[in-house]
Amino acid sequence: MSPDRLRQLLDDVRTGRVSLDDALGRLKALPFEDLGFARVDHHRALRTGHAEVIYGPGKTPEEIVAIARRIAASGDTLLITRLEVAAAANCAALLPDFDYDSRSRTARIGPALPVGPARGRILVVAAGTSDLPVAEEACRTLETLGHPFDRLYDVGVAGLHRLLAEHSRLAAAAVVIVIAGMEGALPSVVAGLVDRPVIAVPTSTGYGAALHGLTALLAMLSSCAAGFTVVNIDNGFGAAVAAARINRLEGDRG
Repeated sequence: MSPDRLRQLLDDVRTGRVSLDDALGRLKALPFEDLGFARVDHHRALRTGHAEVIYGPGKTPEEIVAIARRIAASGDTLLITRLEVAAAANCAALLPDFDYDSRSRTARIGPALPVGPARGRILVVAAGTSDLPVAEEACRTLETLGHPFDRLYDVGVAGLHRLLAEHSRLAAAAVVIVIAGMEGALPSVVAGLVDRPVIAVPTSTGYGAALHGLTALLAMLSSCAAGFTVVNIDNGFGAAVAAARINRLEGDRG
């Protein structure tokens, strides 16, 4: 249950539009609901600003559907990440309003959250086209959380002039998410060009010595460029949530 929905429910009780017993019925599943194989966290939106997100791998379609139904029934918008096409097809047959995007491997049930106080737009930067699944996961997450964003793709260090030509867009962003595989050099370059918060995402893109993203991760953690942070390999979702929180806090101060 989101803060706005809880506030509305309390106001409805105050004005008599909703009875006390009805309100208690709606609140009885808080703070969590035990399904046996999962405990659905209905308090997540109250604590963090967004509902619990389902991580797809390791769960059967039936388990995803059961969790999704309980979150959706509470009125919260649901995001599912890392959902492969076959599992998505099984879920779509059982869940209404199931919006699946194969590029980002995400699904959403319900509308994006309304845009709240924010400093500005978040810029999602990807080094190469092979990094786009992770970049699109970040974009889908930002869209769901109600944060305005722009894309800047295929500006890796192999052709640095492509990035430098977009310097004004980098400088105008409130937060920059930089996604790169191979040797993971792009975030270091971006962090040396702007005074904005930069969140780096290493991807598993690359040949053998890239070690499924470990090389990019270690390079980003070892960068001589100061002031940017690094999330886990391929974690576009985590980068987007961090960027949204930074953006929201800046907006609250304004």
